[in-house]
Amino acid sequence: MGRKREQAFEPRRRARRRVLQALYQWQANAQPASEISRQFQEVQDFNGVDTAYFENLLGEITRDPQALDDRIRPHIDRQETNLDAMERAILRIGACELLNHIEVPYRVVIDEAVDLAHRFGAEQGHGFINAVLDRLSAECRQVERREHSKDGGV
Repeated sequence: MGRKREQAFEPRRRARRRVLQALYQWQANAQPASEISRQFQEVQDFNGVDTAYFENLLGEITRDPQALDDRIRPHIDRQETNLDAMERAILRIGACELLNHIEVPYRVVIDEAVDLAHRFGAEQGHGFINAVLDRLSAECRQVERREHSKDGGV
């Protein structure tokens, strides 16, 4: 991927990182997501962050996390109680994007989630995140995956 194209993705990449941090806080506290969002934007460095994407993604995830968990659950090969807070947050971000943001290619969603897992998750968590989101994408992005395989995976 060219440098210019990478830079175009950076604001959303930064938004996902901020969403991960906000979700971690939201999962740990009984604080409303809107309050966390406001605090984050006041305290955190939002320079270069796609703020609209941050707010949208955080709102979608926190509005009905159970619906996302229900879509993720069949693709998890271990007890859901064994998910740590970071894994749960990363899976929710990935699931939300796969299900609600068709404009983001499924490979980008998975790659971004794996990157978050590398940076913030458990040592081998990235492989788990990759497997779960790959299985979910096979379920909810069938047409896109079929087109991707016709193009030789490019």
